[in-house]
Amino acid sequence: MRKFGVRDQVGYALGDIGGSFVNLYIGSFFLIFCTYVLGVSPYFMGTMFLLGKVFDAICNIIMGTLPDRWKLGKSGNKFLPYITISKWLLAASCLLAFADVSSWGSSAIHVWVVFVYLFFCVAYTADSIPYGSLASVITNDPVERTKLSRARAIGGMVVGLGFLSFVPMFIYDQSGEVVSEAFFQIAIVFSVLSVLAYTGLVRLTTERIREDKQAGVQSDYSFKDAFKTAMKNRPLIGMMVASIGSLLIINGVNQLAPIVFAERYHMPGAFAINSFISIGITLVLFVIVPKLVAKFNKRNLVIASAIFSLAASTLMTLVTFENVYVFMVLYNIAMIGSSVFIMVVWALVTDCIDFAEYQTGKHYEGTLFSFYSFARKVGMGLGSAIGSFALGWVGFVSGAKSQSAEVAQGVLKMYTGMPIVAFIIILIGVALIYNLNAQKTSEMYAALKARRNTVQ
Repeated sequence: MRKFGVRDQVGYALGDIGGSFVNLYIGSFFLIFCTYVLGVSPYFMGTMFLLGKVFDAICNIIMGTLPDRWKLGKSGNKFLPYITISKWLLAASCLLAFADVSSWGSSAIHVWVVFVYLFFCVAYTADSIPYGSLASVITNDPVERTKLSRARAIGGMVVGLGFLSFVPMFIYDQSGEVVSEAFFQIAIVFSVLSVLAYTGLVRLTTERIREDKQAGVQSDYSFKDAFKTAMKNRPLIGMMVASIGSLLIINGVNQLAPIVFAERYHMPGAFAINSFISIGITLVLFVIVPKLVAKFNKRNLVIASAIFSLAASTLMTLVTFENVYVFMVLYNIAMIGSSVFIMVVWALVTDCIDFAEYQTGKHYEGTLFSFYSFARKVGMGLGSAIGSFALGWVGFVSGAKSQSAEVAQGVLKMYTGMPIVAFIIILIGVALIYNLNAQKTSEMYAALKARRNTVQ
């Protein structure tokens, strides 16, 4: 079997790129499309986001059990066949989400918005659970898994900071008004790119950790045992809490960014500039984070950077910076804690999954990741809901071509203030609940290595 290498890292990064083309586009611009183009209330959108993600989180648990129970096809792979199917559903959900149905009646529009969002939730779950679990079967080496985590983080940033940064240039015209047809045109491009990226993932990555189970044969898997294992896994619970905080930023705060630059600073193009500044900081972190992890440990690095960002976000909320360029630089520096968390979170989660094997000797990769993903979906729902409600709280007017100065200032304060809550939640999860320090992690992997060598 081919050894782990750059090919696996590139392939795994492509998986997050494929998901991000749809997930981040919908997460960042579906609210804008529905409020500006379809005229849907931000309160309705917020409620739908929250309830939709609760539904999505339940689907996560169901999806997580499927690969642990059954294999598809004859390849012997556990997760890749599920991704091969689900990638088409995810691409379709992107096209449906940005279809312009503004000519329909109000009731029909609201029903349609709920339908397409729930369809997206199911499609993304069917894809993200197998993809997230895939890292645990590509390699069982801690260093190689850290490389996969970093590759995944960079994959999402390629879309989030690269492609998505140009979206406002197309959805806003020179006068700052929304161009309704641009949303669907972008959706076509992103759907195609998503399918191509997932195809690259399937072809480049290799599942090396395998079980002796024939395709289509049900295992002796017990959901009850898997559930008990998850509930006793303190590190996993800590990461579930921390990730809710992280998703408040990714799905809640970030969807306000295009509105902040278009309405508060009257410069829609600043969204792209802001993304490039973020890319620069990310590239620096990409180089130094592995060195910092080696010196200080993943957990300690997350704690330190989150404390810094908590203080910096508080300052950004108390002080208003009128110069858009000064604001962008300081804001991105203040978000360093979020970037660090994103870069190391998948390695931390994989440690949690291995901790379950360390405790029980059993493999519940898919189910355990689905429990973690459950928390992520709750975080996505809360973030999207709070971001949507925030627009209503500051007086946002749906269907209007532009907003008042008071509304724009209110959106700005939400944009800088919501991260304060997010970083507090991250610190609770990582500093107070997650308890795998450097010594415990080393002891765990030494014991697992000895156990696996004995089995072989």
